[in-house]
Amino acid sequence: MPPKTKAPRKSSTTAKRAPKAAAPTGVSDDRLFELRWQRGRRDLIGPLARLYGETTAIEPLLDRLRSLLDQHWQERPADLRLLDLERDLTPDWFLSEEMVAYVFYIDKFAGRVTNIAGHIPYLKDLGVTYAHMMPCLKPRPGASDGGYAVMDYREINPDLGTMAEFQMATLQLRASGISTCIDMVLNHTAKEHEWAVKARAGDPFYQAFYRMFDDDTLPKAYEATLLEIFPDQAPGNFTFYPDIGPKGKWVWTTFNEYQWDLNWANPEVFLAIVDTMLFLANKGVEVFRLDAVAFMWKKMGTQCQNLPEVHDILQALVQAIRVTAPAVIHKAEAIVGPADLVPYLGTGRHAGKVSNLAYQNSLMVQFWSSLAARDTRLMTYVMKSHFPESFRHACWATYIRCHDDIGWAITEDDTAHVPMMTGPGHRKFLADFYTGNFPMSFARGADFQVNEETRDRRTNGSFASLAGLEQACEAGDDVAVSLAIARILMGNALIASYGGVPLLYMGDEIGLTNDYAYADIPEQAGDSRWMQRTAMDWDALNTANRIDWPGPRIHAGVRHIIAVRKSTPQLASDVPTRVRDLGNPALFVFDREGGDCTVTCVFNFTESEQRVTPWALKLTPGKDYEDLLSKTPLALTQGQIVVPPYAALWFRAVE
Repeated sequence: MPPKTKAPRKSSTTAKRAPKAAAPTGVSDDRLFELRWQRGRRDLIGPLARLYGETTAIEPLLDRLRSLLDQHWQERPADLRLLDLERDLTPDWFLSEEMVAYVFYIDKFAGRVTNIAGHIPYLKDLGVTYAHMMPCLKPRPGASDGGYAVMDYREINPDLGTMAEFQMATLQLRASGISTCIDMVLNHTAKEHEWAVKARAGDPFYQAFYRMFDDDTLPKAYEATLLEIFPDQAPGNFTFYPDIGPKGKWVWTTFNEYQWDLNWANPEVFLAIVDTMLFLANKGVEVFRLDAVAFMWKKMGTQCQNLPEVHDILQALVQAIRVTAPAVIHKAEAIVGPADLVPYLGTGRHAGKVSNLAYQNSLMVQFWSSLAARDTRLMTYVMKSHFPESFRHACWATYIRCHDDIGWAITEDDTAHVPMMTGPGHRKFLADFYTGNFPMSFARGADFQVNEETRDRRTNGSFASLAGLEQACEAGDDVAVSLAIARILMGNALIASYGGVPLLYMGDEIGLTNDYAYADIPEQAGDSRWMQRTAMDWDALNTANRIDWPGPRIHAGVRHIIAVRKSTPQLASDVPTRVRDLGNPALFVFDREGGDCTVTCVFNFTESEQRVTPWALKLTPGKDYEDLLSKTPLALTQGQIVVPPYAALWFRAVE
């Protein structure tokens, strides 16, 4: 049972209060804060009472929270206060068709934080408005799960720079119209974090920050229904530490033994995380990627994933941050099935009150599934059946590849809707195909975390290598290179138009292939995900006249797709996405119905030309249409629209 809340300990962000000043509106700072507190309090009471009401008096907890929020408001820089006002007036700013995200590791993109500014012109030219710096807070020494074992949330990884340099970089990005996103790991800290060190030393206050057990009775009971996240490298979900107390303790460690799960049933954890996030928000963070959110709440007899209390925690965090820093939005990293994924964008009592963004993992999986199978029937069924056409004050983060593995989330229930397809069979086919072990596969990838019981395998590889570019270039096959480029551009057109903020992973826009040198680096050799965490090849980019490198063709294509997206209001994220089933397994089709105009998006997932009638697409008779991407009028061949191999077409009526 969590402890009763006690008097707050001295916050590590405590500072002299700023002099009273008038806000940019002429309204006093105190009055502006009070208005935002009253707005937020209504959406804080419910979740806090459900989470902590049985053990904690809620009004004193709210008083402590208000004091904490006010402290950070007093410390908030003037330029960020102005941004808060702008986004209070336009709270759905991130739903604009102009939003485009770019995701990178600082060292692999720029070397150090201080060098990011030099690459802002590149980002601006590409059309980027949101820069996600992959884990950059101070990690534990040695193995750190790619930076997700954070030792200190208030310092930047010293290999990358200092917090002062980071704050300057966010200011430079913001001045260029680019919002900064960083990872905030919510489920766990590194065992070297100050809280964990104090817990290990016997401090009961901080021991209550974690899930600790005197013997293995309860861990074994929990383990009966838990899944293993890293069965190869870190089996089980608990670790015994003999040096904690006189007899040792078992600690909940879902991911790795050096990552200690936080005890979110303790309201002190909630207050400490809010304190930490606002410290970072005042350094210029505008988007928090909330890592491993699905695991935050624990309940005996369950898998301890996606429990209802998780959404109460998210609502409380989001609404608390909004009081002090309404310019900030939040993205949930929940790589789960459709039924569990949708609530992270707000359903029922949480609608419009939890995460503003969530990864559209199913779109990514179904893209690769349809490419390999040359069959979109499963994709059409999943995307049409499982997801709302739009959300309130929220949208997807759409992507084709990222820093992590691809888990083949293909279920028996979904494959039952496609003749001759089974869940296990299709998962095996995809894992074989994308490791290049299936006849005629164009892909180059690697297995990750093989489950010996189910034989399921996850897959690693860069966008370009999985799409066939690596193999085609090695073979010197110009036709295969062109097909690979077409697959890459189709994928980019898909995430730019489906509905949400498209995430471009660094290097994908120039077709960087797998980097196998990770195997020679001791701390990376055991994790094949590093093959797609390649360094940006600035030298190659600056020698765009190389006739043997397809990077410039890909870059020009991606840049064009982004530019067209930005000029097409129907592709804004608050416009509904309506998936259509044409009965042609080669095509994936959806409508973006915005106002009195609709953009119809058509994608050919095969290397064969396809044909479709205007009537099948429900194009209005008598109207002229053009493909926005090619800027060519719609032309018919024998009364049909020709869809070239791996083409992406965006049709809109000509005004």
